[in-house]
Parts: sequence; C-alpha cells; structure tokens
Amino acid sequence: MPLSVDTPAVPLVPAQRPPPHPISVRTRDPYYDNVKFLAVVLVVLGHAWFSLADNRLTTAAHLFVYTFHMPVFILIAGFFSRRFATTRSKVRRLVVGLAVPYLIFEAAYPLYAHMLHGDRFIWSPLSPYWAMWFLSALFVWRLSTPLWQQLRRPLIVAVVISLASGAMRLPDQVATRVLGFLPFFVVGLLIRDEHIRRLRTWRVRVVAVLVTIAAGVTAVLAAPRMNDEWLSYRADYHGLGVSPYVGIAMRLGTLACGFAMTAAFLSLTPRRRLWFTDLGTRSMYVYLLHGFVIFGATYAGWYASANRLGPIGAFAVVSVLAVLLTVTLASGPVQRAFRWVVEPRLEWAFRTGRRPIRGRRAAVPSRIPAR
Repeated sequence: MPLSVDTPAVPLVPAQRPPPHPISVRTRDPYYDNVKFLAVVLVVLGHAWFSLADNRLTTAAHLFVYTFHMPVFILIAGFFSRRFATTRSKVRRLVVGLAVPYLIFEAAYPLYAHMLHGDRFIWSPLSPYWAMWFLSALFVWRLSTPLWQQLRRPLIVAVVISLASGAMRLPDQVATRVLGFLPFFVVGLLIRDEHIRRLRTWRVRVVAVLVTIAAGVTAVLAAPRMNDEWLSYRADYHGLGVSPYVGIAMRLGTLACGFAMTAAFLSLTPRRRLWFTDLGTRSMYVYLLHGFVIFGATYAGWYASANRLGPIGAFAVVSVLAVLLTVTLASGPVQRAFRWVVEPRLEWAFRTGRRPIRGRRAAVPSRIPAR
C-alpha cells in the first residue's frame, strides 16, 4: 500500500526536552581566596613592622599577628594538600610550583642584599634565606602527606613530634620549624569543608570575636615580658633559656593559642566574593616578592624617616603602605611580569606520554602456558 501524504516514512522520535537545570560546574569558592589574601596581608604586615622602632605597640602587634599568621597559611596549605599523591602530575606541580621558584628566589634574595648593602653573596639552597623557609617546609610537608593519611592518630603524633623537636639540637632553624609547625599542616589534612562551614555560623563568630579581643589584650599585657621567638618555632628550648619541661608547656600553649586564633580567623573571614577575592589567587606572588620592597625600604633609610612620626604615626603609616604593597603585588600586571619565575612553564623539562626511559626495556609480563 502506498504511503499517504500524512503518513511519515520513519517513526517519529519524541523531541528531547532540555534538562530543567544546566549541568552544574564546580566553581572556585571565594571564601578560600579571601582567606589566602587576608593571611598574606598579615605576613606582609609582620615583616613590615620588623624594622620599626621597638615600643610596646609594635611588640604587641607582633605577638598578636605572629600567633596565627603562619599557622593559618600552613593549615590552608595542608587543606589543599589532601589529594596530593606521588603521581606524575602532582610531582610535576610540586617541582614547578615549589622547588623551582624556591631555587630561583633563594639565589635572588642574597644577590639583592649584595647589590644593596654589599653583603657577601652565598647561594645555599640547604639553608633557606629569610622567608624562603616556608617553601622548603611546604615541599617536605607535601611529600609526607601520604604518611599522615595512613596513620591512626596523625594529630597526636604530629603534636608529640612538635614538642620533642624543641628539645633536640637540630642542624638548622628550618628543620626546627618544619617539625614545630607540623601540627597545623596535619590538621589541614584532616579537616573537611563541613568543619569550616561550622566555623562560619553566627554563634561561633561571636566566640571568635571574643577570642580575638582576648588575644589582643593578652598581647598588650605580655608585650614587655614575652619573647616572640616562641611564636616563630625556630629556636629550641635550650636556646630560649628554659628547661625541657617549661619548654614543652610553653610549646603546648603556643600551639593552643595558634589553633584558637586560626579558628577565629577562619570564622571571621568573609565568605562572599569581595573586591580582593581575585587577589587571593596570587598570594604566592606577594609572599615571594614583598621582601625585595621591604629590604629596599630598610636599606634606603625609609624606616628611619617613619620612626620620626612617633610610635603610633609610624605604625599607622607602615601598616597602610604594607596593605597597599600587598594589593599591588597581587595585581594582574605584577603576575604577568613575574609569572616566568613564580609559575614557570617547564613542559620542556618533562617527558610526555608513557614512554620508558631510554636505555631500559619496558618490562613485559611473562606468559604462563595453559595446561
């Protein structure tokens, strides 16, 4: 029978309706970029205050900020190291993102000091220069990540190691810091997004405000008596002039204060997207570059001029300039100018694909004859 005009030649396929909602794509959480930007602001402030004249205001500010500014940085570094494994891509990222910039800036800072002040140029990658200790420490911590993820009680082990490291005569300050700050990195490995969400409830924020106020008052009261070397974790108990028992008690206290203030900082950090959120994605540029400006200002005598303004005036001016310096170094033009050293492209240095190394034959599994 011939087909009529109204009869289709092929069965009609029902029209596919578009999904009611587009496929969700995981976007970058602005909260963590806010955390990184505010944390690196505190790092720059702490380093910028270092050359101010000694007075109770700057000493109290140092005690307050140094209690938690590096713990925050280290805990967040641990949080983003949770998925680290010794795979091809992770190892490459570790080398390109940490090892290579460390080697470059470990040479650049001594050379810069030699040019400014005539200091002897010594390139010693095994003895990190100034703030470069953090990159070497982070390299070690990330390599140890699989170990901490396998232990039953990793935090207890990390705290014991931190307490014991103060009683040891370690070869350098970096080793002391790697072990001393270790609990913060391990906590970063252990926490999850839901833990941080609990810190951002209004009840916890009220407690965080009270903790921050109490920490500020304590810093002011302790400024004439407290040695801020306890907060840098770079000196052993003997070097600080105390017995191991007193040193362990003090180390426990500094760890507890560091965790309390880190929790308060994470609780009070804004969660929404703000004007500085994108700047937080470039916090490593600030960390690696801000020392050149601070060293230059110190050698040029700018701090001597600032100190003439009095304790409050010098503190205010240097603080404002430090924040402006952070914003500038985290800007797009600075990223484009220094990406080749902070985020070098080294694809040419790595093998592609799964080809075996020349000179070695790929292992071929032996075939067992069927019986």
